[in-house]
Amino acid sequence: MSLTEFFMLLGGVGLFLYGMTVMSSGLQNAAGDKVRVILEHATSNTALGILLGLAVTVCIQSSSATDMMVIGFVNSGLMTLPEAIAVIMGANIGTTITAQITAFNLTAFAPVLLFAGCVMFLFIKNPKVKYIGMIILGFGMLFVGVGLIKDAIKPLSQSVEFKSFLSTLSNPALAILFGVGFTALLQSSSSSTVIFQTFAIQGILDYKTAVFLVIGAAIGSVTPNLLAGLTTNRNGKRTAVLNLIFNLLRAGILTSLILIFPQILELIQSLSPNDVGRQIANTHTIFAITAVLLLAPFSKHIVAFSEKLIPELPEEAKMKNGKRLMYISTTSSTLPSVIIRQAVLECKRMGEMARDNLENSLKCFFEKDDKEVQHLMNEVNSTEEIIDYLCHHITDRLIELKAMDLSDADTFRASKLTIIASNFERISDHAVNITEYKTKLQKEGEKLSKQARKDMKELGELTIKAIDLSIDIFSNEDFSKLPEAERNEDIIDDLQDEITNRHVARLMKGKCDPTSGIVFADMSTDLERCADRAINISTALMMKKKKK
Repeated sequence: MSLTEFFMLLGGVGLFLYGMTVMSSGLQNAAGDKVRVILEHATSNTALGILLGLAVTVCIQSSSATDMMVIGFVNSGLMTLPEAIAVIMGANIGTTITAQITAFNLTAFAPVLLFAGCVMFLFIKNPKVKYIGMIILGFGMLFVGVGLIKDAIKPLSQSVEFKSFLSTLSNPALAILFGVGFTALLQSSSSSTVIFQTFAIQGILDYKTAVFLVIGAAIGSVTPNLLAGLTTNRNGKRTAVLNLIFNLLRAGILTSLILIFPQILELIQSLSPNDVGRQIANTHTIFAITAVLLLAPFSKHIVAFSEKLIPELPEEAKMKNGKRLMYISTTSSTLPSVIIRQAVLECKRMGEMARDNLENSLKCFFEKDDKEVQHLMNEVNSTEEIIDYLCHHITDRLIELKAMDLSDADTFRASKLTIIASNFERISDHAVNITEYKTKLQKEGEKLSKQARKDMKELGELTIKAIDLSIDIFSNEDFSKLPEAERNEDIIDDLQDEITNRHVARLMKGKCDPTSGIVFADMSTDLERCADRAINISTALMMKKKKK
């Protein structure tokens, strides 16, 4: 191969890869947010998840892009691991469409596609038309790239050294490893498969060797996902590992089938005799479908294995156990009065979490050790996420009761419980605010004075007491403790006024820096509002009794 032909090969590969990128971008832009919306609606139904993964990948012509979105959804909690594995399996089928397209010899039409796509993209202002132009332009680049690769590799068929190298790939294990490495380098199984397909069309690769290279390409395609998984949470990492496990199992099963039953390849070849490009495309598609059919029933085991490889941390267990309703029944036949009692228990559980979250935020605020501060911040934020989940689902369940035939008492209690849940959720929001005040002081390198810390600790202890009383009063409907709660609320109001006045005096004398002063004022307001919400909770279920 001359230097000119070598550069032509590199140019062809580059143009092909860029064409794939342009085409994929155009397809994604044309689809807009519909692709993401489709994936967000993935369900625990494995068959539906596979179809969604297949459809999305066909639409955007990139299994890597689909997998990246899946990792993002799992990382943010919008998708579970069982849903993710189904979509990943579907994407593995969808990505085979590229080889089916390039099996058609459309190189002669590539200049027309380039011209039409360029005109639509550059000269038409309508965004949708521009995106379609990108798709057509990408197709044109893709086929021009394939044409350049074909022309550049023709001399390789006469090269003794290259033939010697290819002879080593007749070993299935070496062919698979080469396919893995080559695809990891290109970071696209579609691209490497088409290149192998082109080599076979030019007679440089035999069909059987190309098949093993394609099997290896599927494993190499997970490289971008593994790299993306490094920056995600543990579930995001498990999703990337899921993809790797699936493709390793796929490679093992397909290789075993080929070696045990070599007639399989002969059967596939007979579907399109004398057309090795189509034979490789068909093999790619048939193998993907076969692997999914064989492995889909074991998807739960694949998920379980990924969880063993990346074991659950204590905080993950807390999040998993927290993000579920423990008491409220999901059975439609449950009596409304029973659901309301269950909702009381859920609200009590939520209230105890909010109370502990506020206490942890106060510990965080007064803590001096940076590691412990970060630990407490993480604890507060993760608990806040659970409380938001509980508030949303408790409220939804109570709203559903309105469609049922409720007594006046049940209607009253259902509406008040939604208010109670909302107040507990707001207390947790105030807890998050307090951790943010700590961050602000750390950034500014400023501290509260000894008196300010003492005042704030006293206000915090009284606020925790107010929440404890509110949980006790509302959950047991023990209104005999309401006077104590109201006295405590009055003490908190008076104390806030008193410490605020002392705080202003310190500011006037220059004994307190401005940033710490703002934090002090905001934090005292947060605590006072928590106490107000505690009284709202304490009295919420009492109003009905006053009407009797």
